[in-house]
Amino acid sequence: MIVKKRLVLFAIVSLVLLLVPRATLAQTSEQKALESKREQLQKEIDDINRLLFAEKKEKGTILDQMEALDKKINVREQLIRVTNQQSNLLNRQINANVKKISKLREDLKLLKDDYALMIRKSYQNRSQQSRLMFLLSSENFFQAFKRLQYMKQYTAYRKEQGAEIVSKTDDLARLNKDLNEERKVKEVLIGQNRKAKNQLFKEIKTQKELLATIRQNESKYTAEIRKKQQEAKKIDRQIEKLIKSAIAAANKKSNNTKGDLSKFVLTPEATVLANSFTANKGKLIWPVEKGIKSQGFGVYSDPVYPGIKHESNGVIIATDEDAKARAIFQGEVIAILSVPGGKKGVQIKHGNFISTYYNLSEVYVKKGDQVAAKKELGKIYTNRNNGQTRLKFYLYKDTSRLNPEEWVYQL
Repeated sequence: MIVKKRLVLFAIVSLVLLLVPRATLAQTSEQKALESKREQLQKEIDDINRLLFAEKKEKGTILDQMEALDKKINVREQLIRVTNQQSNLLNRQINANVKKISKLREDLKLLKDDYALMIRKSYQNRSQQSRLMFLLSSENFFQAFKRLQYMKQYTAYRKEQGAEIVSKTDDLARLNKDLNEERKVKEVLIGQNRKAKNQLFKEIKTQKELLATIRQNESKYTAEIRKKQQEAKKIDRQIEKLIKSAIAAANKKSNNTKGDLSKFVLTPEATVLANSFTANKGKLIWPVEKGIKSQGFGVYSDPVYPGIKHESNGVIIATDEDAKARAIFQGEVIAILSVPGGKKGVQIKHGNFISTYYNLSEVYVKKGDQVAAKKELGKIYTNRNNGQTRLKFYLYKDTSRLNPEEWVYQL
């Protein structure tokens, strides 16, 4: 009966030890995901500092400064939240390990006490004669067989018990080592978070100072807003005009001039291309090799005067000087943009989808060219006053505006 109880205890302890690593593995996976997110946010902050706060002759317009600072503060706050999540997860792991260590110590003590008791009993019954008499005193063959089995189980259990003591001792040493490592990592995270919070306070202070400057000269700020909005509308009108011209020309070529003039009449080949483009929604490559999104798609509030609304029909991507715009998918160049007083652009047709790449200083393709994905289309313009290199990217289906963030991978 005692041996059976011990065997049951051994089985339960073994099951617990099997389940513990799975929980640890899940926590490790969560920690890795958080660390990956933290590294991504830190890289985004580094990119913002490098691409949006370039040290040149001027700092750029007040509006540019405000938008860049607002974006950096937002990313910094995300970074602090993720670091806090990492620290909280480590706290849970540390507390769990402290409990495991305490439980292991208790189990180890019980095992050692139990093992010592077995050794004492074995010593008392150590003679071969005692074991032989134990078998010979059986009332029948069946009882003798059961006693022999018991003796074998008892011997095996002693070995298992000894191995279990060694295993638990190793587990205890490993958990203590893990606990020390986790505490060190937590200290590093706390230091990084303290540094990030201090930097955030500085950025918020700079933002407040900039706000005070803007409110002292509200007319200049609103003039900048109007100028930017007018420039954006001029580009939007040019883009949509060229798309309508391309639709009219394509439909005329296919002898379909009486249908819907706001949509392309697709050939079988163009239909296949359009379907392939649709199938890649959310997986399309970036229109630059590397960069950050400095302005998203849609309507958004002004960072200084929330009552003022801005509308972006595309996205703006900040990248490095001398960067090239590249095709996000295979297609045909249907137009080269040249806005009066502005920069150049390229439009590519992918079935009935049109991607537009604007703010180029040089163009490497011409109308009618067939291009593959990643084909370099032109050099992106760098503003010599503020050092910023920005690509304005737009996406349409026929004449309907699309949100590029829903189509380009992690834009």
